[in-house]
Amino acid sequence: MKTFLDDYKAKLVTPEEAAKVVKSGDFIYYSEFSLFPEAFDEALSLRMDELFDLYLRSTSYTNLPKMVMKDPERKHIKMHDWHFGPASRKLHTMGLASYIPIAYHQGPRIIRKYHTTDVAIVTAAPMDNSGYFNFGISNSVCGSYLSKAKKVIIEVNENVPYCLGGNFESVHISNVDLIIEGKNMPLVQVPNAKITDVDVKIAGHIMKEIQDGSTMQFGIGGLPNLVAKMIAESDLKDLGFHSEMMTDSCVDLYEAGKLTGRKKQVDHFKMAYTFALGTQKLYDFLHQNPTCASYPVNYINDPRIIALNPKVVAINNAMEVDLLSQVASESTGSRQISGTGGQLDFIFGAFNSTGGKGIIALSSTYTDKEGVVKSRIVPALASGSVVTTPRSIVHYVATEYGIAMMKGKSTWERAESLIEIAHPDFRDELVKEAQKMNLWVRSNKSS
Repeated sequence: MKTFLDDYKAKLVTPEEAAKVVKSGDFIYYSEFSLFPEAFDEALSLRMDELFDLYLRSTSYTNLPKMVMKDPERKHIKMHDWHFGPASRKLHTMGLASYIPIAYHQGPRIIRKYHTTDVAIVTAAPMDNSGYFNFGISNSVCGSYLSKAKKVIIEVNENVPYCLGGNFESVHISNVDLIIEGKNMPLVQVPNAKITDVDVKIAGHIMKEIQDGSTMQFGIGGLPNLVAKMIAESDLKDLGFHSEMMTDSCVDLYEAGKLTGRKKQVDHFKMAYTFALGTQKLYDFLHQNPTCASYPVNYINDPRIIALNPKVVAINNAMEVDLLSQVASESTGSRQISGTGGQLDFIFGAFNSTGGKGIIALSSTYTDKEGVVKSRIVPALASGSVVTTPRSIVHYVATEYGIAMMKGKSTWERAESLIEIAHPDFRDELVKEAQKMNLWVRSNKSS
């Protein structure tokens, strides 16, 4: 430990000294999600006038990078994101952020094959007795960036929980160039989303598809949290957990005795994940907890790994589904809202799991800015909208009016099945549009 402490002191610098390693034209990586390197970002912004053509990459920024905000013409820095959250959505609207399209499980391979990384800055837990800095709640693509980086800078935050792996959950001080002791800001808290009556109905349909021994994947949002709550109150038992994201609802499921992992075939008994977002309850649960295993996303989201576990039930949200059964979950027209994330990975992997089910869940309608109620099941996706899950991969689609299975169905059978779970007020019009599309849909009997 004495040797590691000596190394620590030798590599410890101020944020301003660390920022000096950046030069014009560099490709920079910031650690992901709520592990935003605040002290380094602030110090880097002070050098803005002397730096040009920087390229900044991360996954789902939770803070607005100061240098980006000061650079409306993108002369000094160009920001890219593997998955949009609120910060990147705002900057994208301002023309200050670009999305990197990705099948999430391919991220680390893409980085190692195609990305240059000059400087990687990672917020991490304090160094342990063995000389390791733990990535805490954001593993994902971090290890792949560090493997390519010419300079590795660690920004220590004492509030980062020490999350056990897995693999690639830590970096040793011997592979670190500089250390910053940051501001120790509390981690971003993501409270549970508000539950609606529609969510309750959709969750009810999904609950019928879950069996004892199922392996669960939950996407983000109120609906997956509600399903978890319903499971906690049900008679289901011996469920497993293998998901890119861990949330507060996972803690509730574990404490209710539902997540034993007893039936899992890989990571037996473990709750395996690649990042976590929630409240302090979740972060405290993860700290030094051997029940949980943090892995990079090329493991967690690999459809081949997903399929090894039994009865995988993957629950993911969408914004629109068209009558061809194409799913749009990340953009409205050309406006990027989020990203492909793990949806495609898990829908594909769940189908190949023994007894697995990949479920796309969405409310049948939404109300636009003008107060007009519109259908989420549409004849065709809005112009410019990105197909997140292609019709060849989609498995189940659920709304408050039911759940429809798509596999093995023809185009007209898919259209009919989707119309049956659309809002009744829109079914007749959807039938007419389907007929114009030569989908041979019969007059809807339930409208």
